[in-house]
This record gives sequence, C-alpha cells and structure tokens, in this order.
Amino acid sequence: MTPTEALESIAYLLEEELAPSYKVRAFRRAASAVRELEPARLEELHRAGRLKSLAGVGDATATVIAEALSGVHPSYLTALERRRRPAPTGAAGTLLAALRGDCHLHSDWSDGSSPIAEMAIAAAALGHEYAVLTDHSPRLTIAHGLSAERLVHQRAVLAELAPRLAPFRLLSGIEVDILEDGGLDQDEGLLGELDLVVASVHSKLAMERQAMTARMIAAVRNPQVNILGHVTGRLVTGRARPASDFDAQAVFAACARSQTAIEINCRPERQDPPDELLALGAAAGCLFSIDTDAHAPGQLGWQRLGCERAAAAGITAERVVNTWALADLVGWAGR
Repeated sequence: MTPTEALESIAYLLEEELAPSYKVRAFRRAASAVRELEPARLEELHRAGRLKSLAGVGDATATVIAEALSGVHPSYLTALERRRRPAPTGAAGTLLAALRGDCHLHSDWSDGSSPIAEMAIAAAALGHEYAVLTDHSPRLTIAHGLSAERLVHQRAVLAELAPRLAPFRLLSGIEVDILEDGGLDQDEGLLGELDLVVASVHSKLAMERQAMTARMIAAVRNPQVNILGHVTGRLVTGRARPASDFDAQAVFAACARSQTAIEINCRPERQDPPDELLALGAAAGCLFSIDTDAHAPGQLGWQRLGCERAAAAGITAERVVNTWALADLVGWAGR
C-alpha cells in the first residue's frame, strides 16, 4: 500500500463512520501533498525524519506515511478496519449484491464535500454500474442549492465527464424540495430533462398532519417525481428530530398508484423510513430505492445499512429500482 492509498483509505473510512470533517480533511490534505511529491523526495524526507515539513502533514498523517513507506500496514487504518461494520449476509447480503447503483448522492456543487468526479469514481470503485447526482434545489440556500442556470451548467459538466467515467454512468438528477403546497422547487420543464428526480421535504417538517399528507401526495402524483426521499425527515442521532406526522397509508397508496419509489435512506442519522413504515410501504405494494444520500465518497458504502433494513421488512430485489439495469431504471423514470 502506498502512502497515498493509505491516507485516502483512512479518509474514506472516517467519512463512512461520520467522523468530524476536520479529521477527514487532514488525511485528504496529506494525501494531496504526498501525491504531488516525487517518490524519491518523499523517501528522502522519511529517512531524515522530516515528513512533517510537508504542508498539510501532521503527527498522525506522518506516522501513516512512514508506516506505509516501511511496508507496514498503517496502525490507524487497521483500527478503522477493525471497527468497520461487517458486510451483511443472508437476504441482506443478497440484496446488496443485487444493487447496481445509487440514486441519491451529493457533490460540492451543493452541500457535499467532494467534486463530482470524485463521487463518481468512488461509486464505480464499489462496483456500481451507475449513480444519480442529486444536488439540492435552489430553495435550500443553506445547502447552496442549484438554480436553473447552475443545474443546466452541471448537466454540461456531466456530459463532459462521461467519456472519462465510461462504462460507469453518472446520471443527471436533483433532490428537489417539496414546497408547502406540494409543488416542486425547480422549473418543471428542466426537471423533465433530467434522468431521475428525488423529491424531499426539507422545510416545515412539523406541519399539521392533514396538510403534510396533502403536500406529499401532490408531490408523488407529479409525473416528474420518481423517488420520495427520506419520507419522515426524522433524525435519530445527534440533534434528534421527530418524524413528520402524515397519513402514511394514504401517501404510500399514492406512491403505489403512481409507481413513485419510497427511498430507504441509508444515512445512519436518518434510518428513514422507520421500520413500521417500511412494513407499511411493502404491504402497499410500493417500489423502493436503497440510497445513501452520500455527501462524501466514504458514505457511499452505507447501502449495506439500508439492505439490512429492507431485508428485515421482506423487501426483495425486484421491488428495488436500483437493482434494475440502467435502461430499465431510466425507462421507469419516464425519461
């Protein structure tokens, strides 16, 4: 393992376990510094005990570099690997193996931490055939949501990247806000040009039950919407937030009729929908999408968490849209 590989692997696993961003940045900065240096010069600094003279290299990262140069598996990386959650087995493992892509991820164009290409390359490295870039829509200003103009620009960037990423496909998408009246926070003509649309509630999450139900049903009935994202909006760790109150039976019946998939959001702090709603959606005959909602490359590995919850609810691969071949996915999305 080269020092760069070791540092990047550590950053990836730190992202996966939601470590503080300053730790991740430290290892990514060190990886960048090492990558730009001639190997002979790096060896020279190592022998002289001067690795910390490199900009962006501190005590922990210098130790990782030194161990890698000495042919030793870095101890920091070993510790992260040991506490990593093992890959699922049984029905969950079968479901994970069947996944072909991820339909909800973010880049640094909105509130993600990494460039588009880095997110795509990390998804491809996991064995994905495709992923959908779904940065936020303009109303979510705190997340630097995309105006119509920026979304058009982003689609042009994806077209330029396509040959470099092939055969992996990075599809154009958006996580569009569901407005209070059930409308969508982006020009509908532009939404129709995207490969896939995730629609989510991000504001007024404590809206009265009847109004929230009507809001969500209006969105899932909209032909532009393919996936209903993190349906309850709850947070179960850190600054916990209760689930929104709505008539899940009515919303899921609307999803089943319109063939709008319910997202099984894999973020550890979301675990959305709750287990009882997953069972309700399964009983209603809904489609599902097991998505990471990743904001960094290391978070793309979270699909294993969603597969465990889906398998426990008896959801099989044929009902999960991102187990489908690319042509089937895009055809279902109506694009």
